[in-house]
Amino acid sequence: MHATKKHWKIKGDKHLSQVRSIRENPARSSPPDFRKPDIWLRVLLAVNFAALLAALAVNHEWRFFFAEFVELAALIEPVTLASLILLSLASTWLARLPKWLDAVLVVLLVLLVTAAVRSFFAAMHFIEPDVAGFSRASLWAVIGAVLLLGWFEMSGRVRSPALAEARLLALTARIRPHFLFNALNAVLGVMRSDPRRAETALEELADLFRVLMRENADLVPLSEEILVARQYINLERLRLGERVRVVWDMTACPPDPLVPPLMLQPLLENAVYYGIEPAKEPGEITIRFERKNSRLRVELSNPMTADGSHSHGNQMALSNIRQRLMLFFDLEATLTTQISAGRFCVSIEFPYRPVAAR
Repeated sequence: MHATKKHWKIKGDKHLSQVRSIRENPARSSPPDFRKPDIWLRVLLAVNFAALLAALAVNHEWRFFFAEFVELAALIEPVTLASLILLSLASTWLARLPKWLDAVLVVLLVLLVTAAVRSFFAAMHFIEPDVAGFSRASLWAVIGAVLLLGWFEMSGRVRSPALAEARLLALTARIRPHFLFNALNAVLGVMRSDPRRAETALEELADLFRVLMRENADLVPLSEEILVARQYINLERLRLGERVRVVWDMTACPPDPLVPPLMLQPLLENAVYYGIEPAKEPGEITIRFERKNSRLRVELSNPMTADGSHSHGNQMALSNIRQRLMLFFDLEATLTTQISAGRFCVSIEFPYRPVAAR
């Protein structure tokens, strides 16, 4: 394995008390944190979908549908965006209030923004300043705000810490059988020819299984993930020898950020199984970590076989990782794949979180 460009100090379990845990994630309260981009995305999608349904309900001729929808959206979008901006600015203050008072203030703020926007449009002669239209707009604004708050409340209960932890454990359990099967095959392959190496491999396997069998509901320091990945590669080298080459690019990585547990090992397992093992010549797996502002980017690439079976064979592992990222980061994390220059590339981005200072 190639030398890492930065030296990492592997930290023990004493770090785990300082890292973020799914158990510590409170259920999403009402109102939610409107500073988060995923909240903006959900609100905008819901509001525009409602506008689309409203345009369909009042439409009498299909040739006027698009114009009616645009006209309705032109009234709704300013109210939605202005409300989100004000709620984002007030999120810290709202979080200190009782839940029922939060909800009341959110509804009142949306109502005030609706009144202000309609008054501005009326003053600019974009709409008629009629009382009936104002009353209808205010009523729909209140109904929309209440429905959205109820939706977020229900979503928070569905993503409660207990349910999220149970789902995470189920996803982690899917990783273990594949890993155990491959690792034991590797040890059996050298047991007679090199008993001492097989004994060392069994010790490494025991260490890895301690990682696999723990609850894994906490973000862990990256150094721990790298240690697990190195141990896994050592086991694979029992079968494949120096055909497995790994290059670690840590140049742009901050010191020991927090990452989801068991993120690298499944990716490496797929890279070895679908990219290195079927090939006759040695293959190189590259892993790169980079911080971009408040986000951490992880890129892993490996060679592809001529039949391109990699893109079809590793979907279970990628889906598993994508779901676990969702549990830790919701919509703030992304996982994308691409094929470039004969290599299969996986890119993961999620919020950067440093290990808590001592």
